[in-house]
Amino acid sequence: MNPAAATALAYSALAASMVLVGSYVGLSRLLVAAFPVLLLAWLRFGIGAVAMLPWLWRAPGEPRLSARDRRLLFWESFLGNFGFSICMLFGVAATSALAAGVVMAALPAAVALLARLGLGEPIRPRVAAAIALAAAGIALLAWQRDGDAAPAGAWWGYALLIGAVFCEASYVVIGKRLTAQVSPRRISALINLWGLALVTPLALWQAVRFDFQAVGAGVWGLLVYYALAASMFSVWLWMKGLARVPAARAGVFTVLLPVTAAAIGVGWLGEPFGGGHALALGLALAGLLLAAWPDTRTGARVAASAQIPH
Repeated sequence: MNPAAATALAYSALAASMVLVGSYVGLSRLLVAAFPVLLLAWLRFGIGAVAMLPWLWRAPGEPRLSARDRRLLFWESFLGNFGFSICMLFGVAATSALAAGVVMAALPAAVALLARLGLGEPIRPRVAAAIALAAAGIALLAWQRDGDAAPAGAWWGYALLIGAVFCEASYVVIGKRLTAQVSPRRISALINLWGLALVTPLALWQAVRFDFQAVGAGVWGLLVYYALAASMFSVWLWMKGLARVPAARAGVFTVLLPVTAAAIGVGWLGEPFGGGHALALGLALAGLLLAAWPDTRTGARVAASAQIPH
């Protein structure tokens, strides 16, 4: 394959990964209407665990997990898998798919903040501007009470979505330390197992009271899509694209996550979309692009572009 075709294929993989993530964030509103949140998270991790069973084994030449690796894997799962899933699902249930799309656009800004606090990385002026734009977009969206699909005053739902963003940002920062020793596929499989273990005690009491026969075939199909997209395919596509594309340039493709989630909310779920929503989404996307667009003068690499979606 010639270099131009290989690069185009890598761009397609990055775009497809972000569309997958945005789609399951948007469609999760249908799933939380059919399943209790903790049970839904348990089913997602369970399906992912079965599908990723072959990924658990070490690759040839891969070192054994150290005690430090095991600690990092736990926190990677607790924050990035378990915490993200719970906050995102409860947050979407209380707000809307459109709201989730706008709030998720703050991810690069959240990664920059955590990298500053945890790793001592400086916040560049344009990243500071991106943080301000993302905050403005989220605040404006939260004031759209008449047009939003959420009940008036559902501030806790927005707080949970912001919590999901910071859980995902923690996943990115911790993941930087893990990928030096452990393969991305094995990381995905191991943290998915930790997520399953963490949510099982909380989900069992919902499972014994739930009428599984009342769930239609279409909802079950959507659940399988959600589990596989979140646990397997979005990760594989993202890593496939990063193999040929500089990390900072790859970060630009994260713009497709909030766009897809918002498009599903408006186009498929019928959520209202007015001028205020358009302005909120525009501010959030402008902030995302400011944070993720590659700096050609300095060659700087934005931390958010190392995101491993899940």
